[in-house]
Amino acid sequence: MAKEAIYGERADVTHHESFLRHARLRWLKIAAVLNVAAIAAFWWVFVYSGTRLEHAGGTWLGYTLGTVGALIMLWLTMIGIRKRAMTSGNWSLKAWVSAHVYLGLSLVIIVTLHTGFQFGINIHTLAYLLMLLVIGSGIMGVIAYMYLPVRLSDVRGDLTKKQMIETIHALDRLILQAAQSLDHTQARVVQLSLDKTIIVGSLWQRLTNFYPGCGNRSAVNRVKRLRRRASGGSAEALDKVSGLLDRKQEILGTARRYARVRAMLEAWLYIHIPMTFALLAALTAHIVSVFFFF
Repeated sequence: MAKEAIYGERADVTHHESFLRHARLRWLKIAAVLNVAAIAAFWWVFVYSGTRLEHAGGTWLGYTLGTVGALIMLWLTMIGIRKRAMTSGNWSLKAWVSAHVYLGLSLVIIVTLHTGFQFGINIHTLAYLLMLLVIGSGIMGVIAYMYLPVRLSDVRGDLTKKQMIETIHALDRLILQAAQSLDHTQARVVQLSLDKTIIVGSLWQRLTNFYPGCGNRSAVNRVKRLRRRASGGSAEALDKVSGLLDRKQEILGTARRYARVRAMLEAWLYIHIPMTFALLAALTAHIVSVFFFF
């Protein structure tokens, strides 16, 4: 699921149209037709004609549904290549993502009917379960890209990511200047903010918004303790430094909340893509085992 599909590629009449509603739900209708046709054929073969479900995969319908399902899966994996090409119209990125979503969901019915509801501890069932996991993670991605971009805009306010970083660096210069009149012990505390500030951190830190090793947070707390024992010019300098550290902490908080939403937008890919490759491997094993060992 690519975020370009949400915002649209070109300023045309459908610029603000969601990829889920693209072309008046064209791909939802196509997927629905495929599913209705599959259900009707399944009813004809296994209910009306009385073919036993145990042989579902080996019937003409089983092979047809399996082939259609496999081709759809292979086509769905091409979205990574498609994202690098700029086209418009019926095969714009928005249209492609819409098809990706609805045809992906259609696999639940098509492949389930292909199995004939025959499951066990084998490579065939593994492939089916991996498919469900890939579809489930894809649904997570759709939800993320529908709702999180709005939150992303709310979090950052009027500041861009670049502006947040520039503001932090500007505050570092002011903190360094304000700390010139501090004694050695006080200056070492302030240096924690300059040397050990973590802006966004690892993926885990971004997702949890937890930065226990950040030098600025430590400097904020320790400078406040030093201020309670200081007096005169030293107290004034620490007041100024403390104010700058607090301001830096505020900007860090905004940058980290922004990074957290971005991480949430990206994190599902760490599930979706590996699961997709695992599915392709299991699908290959399924096909090979069916045609060469049965």
